[in-house]
Amino acid sequence: MLTKWKTSVLTIATVVSLGFATSCGKNDSTNIDIAGVKGPTVSLLQDNLMISAVFENIQIDGGLRYNIPKYKYSFLEISPDLQSSGTLMQVSISLKDIIDGNLDALDPQKLPGGRNLPGVKTGSLPAVAFSIEKFNNMSVYLGKDVFGIFLPTKVGVDGAIASFRYYVGDKRAGTVSLIGADENGENSGVLLMLDMKGQIKSQMMNVYKKFNR
Repeated sequence: MLTKWKTSVLTIATVVSLGFATSCGKNDSTNIDIAGVKGPTVSLLQDNLMISAVFENIQIDGGLRYNIPKYKYSFLEISPDLQSSGTLMQVSISLKDIIDGNLDALDPQKLPGGRNLPGVKTGSLPAVAFSIEKFNNMSVYLGKDVFGIFLPTKVGVDGAIASFRYYVGDKRAGTVSLIGADENGENSGVLLMLDMKGQIKSQMMNVYKKFNR
C-alpha cells in the first residue's frame, strides 16, 4: 500500500507538531477556535500519529480504551480531562497501519449520514466507521495523499458545512471542517483532513523506517 511512501528518503523528523489557535485576520496563518472543543492537536511521536482533543461539554466517569476497526496497531482512549470538567480523547494511529495495512482497499465512505466529504472530488474515501461511549458515528479516512478523522460533537452550524485551512506554522497542512447537523438533527462534528504528501509524507516515511527496520 502507498508504495510511493517507501521511495522517499529525507532528513528524519522524530516529532511533527500541529495545533489549533484562534483565527483573526483573513491572511493569518493560524487556525480556528472551535467552541466547546480544545484542539484537535496532532503530533507524530515515534511511529504513531497522535490526535488529541478535549470536549468541554461531554462528561464521563472513567477512562476507556478502544481498538480501531481494521487498524491493527491503532487505538483511541477517552478519559476525564484533568484540567477541565470535560473529556479528553487521544487517538493513536500507527504509521505501520497507514503504510502496510492495505487500508486503501477499504470500502469508500462519505460523512456519517451520507453527505459528501468536503474537499474530496469523489465525496468519499476508504474508511472505517464505529461508535464508542458518548461519541456516536466516528469515522477514520485514508486516501492516497490524505488522512482524515471525524469527531462527533455539536458545532452550532446546523445544516451547513464550513471548511477552513489548517496550518502548521505558516504552512498549510490540511483542512478542518465544522459539520453541522443534517436534516435529521444528527451527524454533526469536526472533520480534520491532513495532507500526506510532499515533505510531510517524507518525514513520516522516514520515521516509520526508523522504528520498523
